[in-house]
Amino acid sequence: MSRRTGGLLLVGVAAAAAVAMPASRASRGVLRSAVRMSTAAPVGDAITAEQPLRVLVAGGGIGGMMLGKALNMLGGDRVQVRVLERVRDFKLFGGPIQLASNALETVKQIDPALFKKIEAKATFTGNRQCGIKDGIRTEWYAKFDLLTPAESRGMPPTCVVARPDLQAIMLEELGDSVTTGAGVASYERNPVQGVTAIMNDGSRIDGDVLVGADGIWSSVRAKMYGEPLIRGPGATAEYSGYTVFAGECFCDPPDRKDTGYKVYIGPEQYFVISDIGGGQMQWYAFVALSEGFVPPTDMLSYIKKRYAAWSHEIHFVLDATKIEEVEQRDLYDRRPMVLKSWVDGPVTLLGDAIHAMMPNLGQGGCQAIEDAHVIAQELTSVRTRSEVPNALRRYWGRRLVRSATVQGLSRFASDIIIRGFDTPCKLTLTPELKLENFNYAGIVTRMLQPILPIFFWIQFNYLYSGWKNAPVLPESFPPTPGLNTATDE
Repeated sequence: MSRRTGGLLLVGVAAAAAVAMPASRASRGVLRSAVRMSTAAPVGDAITAEQPLRVLVAGGGIGGMMLGKALNMLGGDRVQVRVLERVRDFKLFGGPIQLASNALETVKQIDPALFKKIEAKATFTGNRQCGIKDGIRTEWYAKFDLLTPAESRGMPPTCVVARPDLQAIMLEELGDSVTTGAGVASYERNPVQGVTAIMNDGSRIDGDVLVGADGIWSSVRAKMYGEPLIRGPGATAEYSGYTVFAGECFCDPPDRKDTGYKVYIGPEQYFVISDIGGGQMQWYAFVALSEGFVPPTDMLSYIKKRYAAWSHEIHFVLDATKIEEVEQRDLYDRRPMVLKSWVDGPVTLLGDAIHAMMPNLGQGGCQAIEDAHVIAQELTSVRTRSEVPNALRRYWGRRLVRSATVQGLSRFASDIIIRGFDTPCKLTLTPELKLENFNYAGIVTRMLQPILPIFFWIQFNYLYSGWKNAPVLPESFPPTPGLNTATDE
């Protein structure tokens, strides 16, 4: 979130016209402020330093920018990247981005120097106690060990990084490879090879590859699958059933040094608090509400009322929060895409555009980083442009099972917390016999308590063990007839 920092004021573009790729890597360091019409001669099939692979990336989020960096590192002069970002100024919502151990290890493999820059700005939470608390009684319900699965593999612990800091790092790394104010509205596959990105202003940009990293409401995805690009009823992304209110504040809870991440559970809502460094705490209030719900009062007052009977630790951060530091958004995700190809010739998808997931595992940005690494590996392994579709299919094959599993785990975690958990039942013997919340939901919640640490151990070991994305499907395979609306012609 960190809205007080105001984000990064980026140089906009006058128009996103058909583009010649950057002529000099030495010129990086300033965002491209204009895009010129391409006058380059048609390229041949061979990929060379003189005629490099032209990769267009729609979207300048963490996945899109990390793809640009990975391609620059692995491809050298044989790859030229243009990251096309729709907004002129990067907007911030959702607080700092969590980078779990699998994402940090992937960044380290892409570029150890980049990892060091991110590490210097990070606040590490995975090396402290984290877990679930009873939202009413403030008692620990179940703790999860983020550190041991990471340390056993020589990986850094989970951290959070302020979005402005991460954006500044990535923009410095990519320089004029990033163009703002340049939204991709659609695309056309060229008759022989390559692709043309059609921009929001009607201009066109030619490339050899287009990667849709443009988020859950992806224009590239809409074109690939022939889907309507709408929100609400009729949208292909599904409303989760709850909305999130998010805020941040300057405060110093008593357990700050020992605790990194806490989830407070209760009936039909839960609350999350995390240390984000710099004397700040981030909180999220997840509430089961109808799509499009608007609070009858200001959002902070509404949340205080919703959680009035909950833990004093929750109200410690709420009382330190200013009204203007609270935002709300409905949460959407998608079902795992297992029956349709992610590839349409020289076009593919990355991150939320293909596998949007609930935020409960903090893996949305992490899986986008893994996508970026695999795409870069596959694209930089080819020597001709005609090999690109098969390279992208290999990316799909390597990422399909893992991303679908993480999507499923994220949805399961959100469903069980918001729909399955309640205040755990409790038997108190002193000073008198007392049964608290002794009902079906309370009993089930209590019965799950000894099982959750085992589930967490399996979950985090899986997340941290598969970041290399070893091939699990044939290296080259055609789209499945009848199941993919975006097949090669």
